[in-house]
Amino acid sequence: MERALELARRGEGFVEPNPQVGAVVLTADGRVVGEGWHERHGGPHAEVMALEAAGEAAGGGTLVVTLEPCCHHGKTPPCTAAVIAAGIRRVVIGAGDPFPAVDGGGIASLRAAGLEVESGVLEEAATRLTAPFRRLVSSGRPWVIAKWAMSLDGRIAASGGDSRWISGAASRGVVHALRGRMDAIMVGVGTALADDPLLTSRPPGARIPLRIVVDSTARLPATSRLVQTAREIPVLVAVGPEAPQERLEVLRLLGCGIWRGTETDRDARLVSLLAHLGRERLTNLLVEGGSGILGSLRDGGLIDEAWAFVAPKLLGGSGAPAAIAGRGAASVGAAQRIVVEKTTLLGDDLLIRGLVKPAVD
Repeated sequence: MERALELARRGEGFVEPNPQVGAVVLTADGRVVGEGWHERHGGPHAEVMALEAAGEAAGGGTLVVTLEPCCHHGKTPPCTAAVIAAGIRRVVIGAGDPFPAVDGGGIASLRAAGLEVESGVLEEAATRLTAPFRRLVSSGRPWVIAKWAMSLDGRIAASGGDSRWISGAASRGVVHALRGRMDAIMVGVGTALADDPLLTSRPPGARIPLRIVVDSTARLPATSRLVQTAREIPVLVAVGPEAPQERLEVLRLLGCGIWRGTETDRDARLVSLLAHLGRERLTNLLVEGGSGILGSLRDGGLIDEAWAFVAPKLLGGSGAPAAIAGRGAASVGAAQRIVVEKTTLLGDDLLIRGLVKPAVD
């Protein structure tokens, strides 16, 4: 199963909105005769790849797969049919598939055909691997990764507004790699105005993410680098009901997409925007600031994962912004917890990555 999980990760950035899946075929005496992973969206699933690699040696053997095999016709035929046809005797599964067309049906189909099925092997790791897919299925919105770079005293910019560069070159390289596997990258209009970013991955990654600016009144300038490159790399400007129609027409003419939320409350409108992205089957959303939009997401319990780049610098200043604004927690006990998954030294910087969990007071 550890090998199957390792194989599955090779599909990161290529298979979404499908989940990453890996599979290994063993003979009755435990020899590995086939391996496979879901390589790209619309392509063969991991089980089929592994069974094809094993060929006739799969007969009477064991299939180890990170996710419950599908039992429905989608872009590909059901994997359960391929498993049964290959003569597999036993199937070992990491985690169940929450997709309504599967959700236990794959396991039931295999057992009905007389196969021995064991589920829940390295289940925590298998579930974590497919967390973005599960978020989309369960909540109808993308998996939200909040990313920021800050000084050791928690500032994301100096009191005069300068923020380049708090983090070092190694950290920025990691950010570009992260961008390259995202479906979308989001910033608030304040960040867009202050930094005039491109929000692209350099060099390009597996995906070309949609660039989103949350901009209630359509203040994004026509001369900005985002707008000027909108015909080559997609840009979506998310506005509120008060956005002037003439400004929207200018942005449209220059190639930007427009999403207009109807809610007057900005936090409620942000929730609607995430739901819209979910309907578009966007799975991974990277939010790069600023502090206002990160604060709204934190207050709404909408951040799933945090990437904090901490630079050994002291900026100070009561007017220097913190990473996350919003209402915030009323007490330390009401703070959302970060379950740290990994810490990495990047030059002089420290990257802290973790899952965001609800407060436990």
